[in-house]
Amino acid sequence: MMQRADEKLIPSVAKELKEAFNANLSDIGYLSFIRNIVQGLASPLAGLFVISYDRPTVFAIGCFCWVLSTLAVGASHYFIQVTLGVAVNGFGHAIVYPVLQSIIADSFKNSARGFGFGLWNLIGTVGAIGGTVMATVMAGHDFSKIPGWRCALMLMATMSAVIGILVFLFATDPRKDKTNSFVSHDHERNELMVQEGKKYDDTTMETMSSVWMESWVAIKDVTKIRTFQIIVLQGIVGLVPWNAMVFFTMWFELIGFDHNKTAVLTGIFTTGQAIGSLVGGIVADKMSLRLRRCRKGSCG
Repeated sequence: MMQRADEKLIPSVAKELKEAFNANLSDIGYLSFIRNIVQGLASPLAGLFVISYDRPTVFAIGCFCWVLSTLAVGASHYFIQVTLGVAVNGFGHAIVYPVLQSIIADSFKNSARGFGFGLWNLIGTVGAIGGTVMATVMAGHDFSKIPGWRCALMLMATMSAVIGILVFLFATDPRKDKTNSFVSHDHERNELMVQEGKKYDDTTMETMSSVWMESWVAIKDVTKIRTFQIIVLQGIVGLVPWNAMVFFTMWFELIGFDHNKTAVLTGIFTTGQAIGSLVGGIVADKMSLRLRRCRKGSCG
């Protein structure tokens, strides 16, 4: 929830950033571009961390990366400082995403995994609504002569730091708890690999001396799966409009809506996204039971 809220901060205060640093719209767009590039490049490294280390610990590290970057952006006096902060923010989120996805995959059986991811998206979208509304409303005010957008970033960083500490102290890795009835078993994952004709040779995998080499072999095998290739292609095309929609808040403000009305409009849009995520996950589970060969990808 806090992760998605943090993601919405920069787009929600984009107009204020533009005015505070005398930047143009292209400069604000580059912030999103830089963050996404860093996040994309760092994601494979994050995947290796997930394999090698305790996942709640990795999550906490990623959380503190985006906490520090959010604080840095809130205290910035030059646009280059904002740019560097956004880059570090992308690295932090890149670490967190694979951790969350792998934990969800291990915490639900295959027949309920769509619901698990749908619920995750629902909760995350609720956080996005909170982050968008809070930042948009606060950006329209000053607090003790401090611009509201800076206060919004500081507040979100503080709340995220608390979440990171709680995760580090109390969260447990599902891989260590095999007694939970909702925890998926290795044979379910192997079943998918068998259907794709990619069953691993356990003896070969055990003889590899490096986790990096094992991961590289796994990556090459996964990229040969046709379903994965189609998903990647769909993601490339589908993310183009979504990245444009990130700046709905700034667009609404530029065409004349005040901060409160803008917060309501973006909240309505994100609420629909939250409901759709959960419904989509449930529908995918039902379809995967009826159309086993099509799997959950048939829902898209």
